[in-house]
Amino acid sequence: MTDAQYRPAAGHDGSGDTTQTFGHEVDLSFVPFAGELSPVELEAVGALPSGAALLLVRSGPTAGARYLLDTDVTTAGRHPEAAIFLDDVTVSRRHAEITRDRTVFEIIDQRSLNGTYVDGDRVDRAVLRNGAEVRIGKFRFNFFASPRDLPGAGA
Repeated sequence: MTDAQYRPAAGHDGSGDTTQTFGHEVDLSFVPFAGELSPVELEAVGALPSGAALLLVRSGPTAGARYLLDTDVTTAGRHPEAAIFLDDVTVSRRHAEITRDRTVFEIIDQRSLNGTYVDGDRVDRAVLRNGAEVRIGKFRFNFFASPRDLPGAGA
């Protein structure tokens, strides 16, 4: 790569550890999840205890993966120690946190370069509703709360 093709951002040491921004060729439109859950996914969601939730990866390099949310704070990003490790240059090292207060989950953007999106809207923080689409970089997830915590669930 020639100097004309690559210039580190001001203040960057040139180590290559940067977050790339989305170009115009990337579709950032909101596409609601329209597919049915597989039997395995239905079973995983149905087995969630009260106070837990699941993020299902719908698209991105790890499509099909599932992340259990069962702690008060879950980190997501490109940092190897993130609870949800998203190894892609469109994800900031410390991109977002998902917090839990009893049975309510909230996602909080950690000043990421490409932002955090919930149901197509860029958010600084947002309460996650059952079935919500979350986008972090190239990754699209669906959030599912424990059925025991949904309105109308028997106690």
